[in-house]
Amino acid sequence: MDALTLFGLFAVTAMLVAYALEDRSHWFILGFAVSCGLGSIYGFWQGAWPFGLVEAIWAGVALRRWFIRRR
Repeated sequence: MDALTLFGLFAVTAMLVAYALEDRSHWFILGFAVSCGLGSIYGFWQGAWPFGLVEAIWAGVALRRWFIRRR
């Protein structure tokens, strides 16, 4: 595996873990948003810009959910 593939694997694994634990704390929602941002970076670096774009949108949605939930 090259470094880019490992980065993508880390991003997607972090998304899965954070999503599974979202009900426990609003910090996991923030973790999901950050990991979606990492997934977006991975998508653009890999050359799969549709994936990068969708992950960037998911990061924005998750950030909005985090702002609402932490209140």
